[in-house]
Amino acid sequence: MNKKIIFGAIALSISCFFDAAAADLAGRWKTIDDKTGYARAEVQINKLKDGSYAGKIVKVHAIPNRPAISRCEKCNGKLKDAPLIGLQIFSGFHQSDNNQHEYIDGKVIDPLTGNVYQGKGQLNSRGNVLTLRGYLGTTLLGRTVSWIRVN
Repeated sequence: MNKKIIFGAIALSISCFFDAAAADLAGRWKTIDDKTGYARAEVQINKLKDGSYAGKIVKVHAIPNRPAISRCEKCNGKLKDAPLIGLQIFSGFHQSDNNQHEYIDGKVIDPLTGNVYQGKGQLNSRGNVLTLRGYLGTTLLGRTVSWIRVN
C-alpha cells in the first residue's frame, strides 16, 4: 500500500512539473519572412501582469540584395516612421483556455506594409516554433508566418 501511495505521489509531482512547464511565449524570437525564408527581425516577448503577452523588436536583419529597413515607413499615426528597434509589434495575445499551445486575440503589426492584423498563434509541442495567422477584419491571410525561439 505504501508503495502505491509513494508511486502516486511521484507521478502526481511529475505531472504537475510538466503542467507548470506548459508552453510559454516569453523569450526572444526570430521572425521568418514567409516569402523569402530569411530572418527579418528578433522580437523579445514578455508576459505582462494581466497574463497577456507583448513583444518589441530588438534586432533587425537585412534580406540579402535588398535595402535594410530601419523605420516603419508605411505605418500610420504615431507609428509613422518610428524606429523598428523598440517598436512593439506583438500585443494582447493570451493563452487559450482550451489549448495550452494556442494563443489568441492578439494584434501583430507588419512593419513592411504598416498593416495591423488580428492574430492567433500556435506553439509547437517543443515550444520552439510559433506559427502565427493574421486576419484583416474577418479575412484570413493566405500565408502563415513562423517565429523561431532564439533562447
